Amino acid sequence: AAAGGFEPGALQRRIQIARILPPAQREGNGRERVVIDLDERQFVGGTVPAFPMAPADSVTVFAVAERETRFVTVTGNVWTPGRVGRIDGMRLSEALRLAGGGKPDSYRGQISVSRLRADSTRLQLRAAFQGDDGAVAPDLVLEDDDEITVYSLTNFRPERYIVVTGAVRKPGRVPYRDGMTIRDAVLAAEGLTEGADLREAEVARLPGDRSNGVMARSIRTPLDSTYLVEREREGRYLGPPGLAAPAAGAPEFALEPYDNVLIFQQPEWELQRSVVLDGKVHFPGTYTLVSRTERLSDLLARAGGLNAEAYPAGVEFYRRQGNQGRIGIDLPQVLRDPTFRDNLALVTGDSIVIPAYTPVVRVVGAVNQPVAVAWTPGKNMEYYVNAAGGYSRLADAGRSFVTQPSGRVESVKRRFLFGDGLPKPMPGAVVLVPERDPADQRDILPIIGGIASILGSIVAVIAVSTR
Repeated sequence: AAAGGFEPGALQRRIQIARILPPAQREGNGRERVVIDLDERQFVGGTVPAFPMAPADSVTVFAVAERETRFVTVTGNVWTPGRVGRIDGMRLSEALRLAGGGKPDSYRGQISVSRLRADSTRLQLRAAFQGDDGAVAPDLVLEDDDEITVYSLTNFRPERYIVVTGAVRKPGRVPYRDGMTIRDAVLAAEGLTEGADLREAEVARLPGDRSNGVMARSIRTPLDSTYLVEREREGRYLGPPGLAAPAAGAPEFALEPYDNVLIFQQPEWELQRSVVLDGKVHFPGTYTLVSRTERLSDLLARAGGLNAEAYPAGVEFYRRQGNQGRIGIDLPQVLRDPTFRDNLALVTGDSIVIPAYTPVVRVVGAVNQPVAVAWTPGKNMEYYVNAAGGYSRLADAGRSFVTQPSGRVESVKRRFLFGDGLPKPMPGAVVLVPERDPADQRDILPIIGGIASILGSIVAVIAVSTR
């Protein structure tokens, strides 16, 4: 009573006391607590008996079980699926009626009833719709926890679709609808893109006969200007110019499930292509290419040519297409001879920079003092490395290379018995000395010994031949 009485969800006949034993009753084995259940036979008229309490007693009143009873569950293709209260003698047809009944597209051949047995396994029972009034046969008598499932025909129907590709804004799979036409498919694909060819489309259809390896039947069907939706009030199409679209009058082409519709792109149609020209030209900027064959020299001519500060040997040519990056170009030779191979045809996204003349050579990497060195005519890579303090102890001198200002890379040319061919940096070049790979440590003494042996053999042969 001191706790305020029982809550509505209390299981009053299930009360438990957790008690700490008095010191005199403890056995010293670590078990010093006991659990006491009040026997429901002690309850008189539903009243909790007087029970002596001890200090530190903890009383637990259990809640009634969560399990519910007297209901069945209706799932699937009915209007109001869920639990339905069950009364004694309730039949399947009544439960379906209370759940709103089956929808018009319900599968009539079977209704599944899953029944829970005493051992928690389930028994599968079956019934079927009879007529359109909700009657079923057999009209089973239901039991608690029965699960009733009504199936939809769409559960068993294969997904029907068409595929739209080509010059549409949203190519891909589109759900098929009875009576669908190519026009419906184009609208479902959010319309045509600029440059769509409206003379005809192609439909690839599943063949009736797959013999001899036939996989599809190709059908060409005409289109017309009515497929162009975006127009002015006067009817003029608002898109970019292209091939003239045929006048209205093309027949509507009915599609079938799994058709593939291809809307063609007009041959060689595309929007303008742009390139960027920057640096020491008279009119730098973003230029739109005027033809597919416009070349680097043509673009420079349109930009007014190079100005007095330009350094053509240092041209930086970048191609975004295909992630090609920087391309080495011999621009001085291109300017002298437009038929030279480096006079590339331009593509959209190209970027060309003509730098100012820079009479220095940068030396970077495994040298003692990376530095920019004034360019000296005729000097090779070794000269500039020495000007940077020479190779560091970690340098891999044999793999050193020069990146010329045009982007071309020149490495050391190995020559047996003769001096190595060292590249000669031009103004604006970069000399890079890589570090030696720690994993590539080879003993140099056997190599030197082998070379000495070869040289000794050559000397001996020469001595014999001169006697």
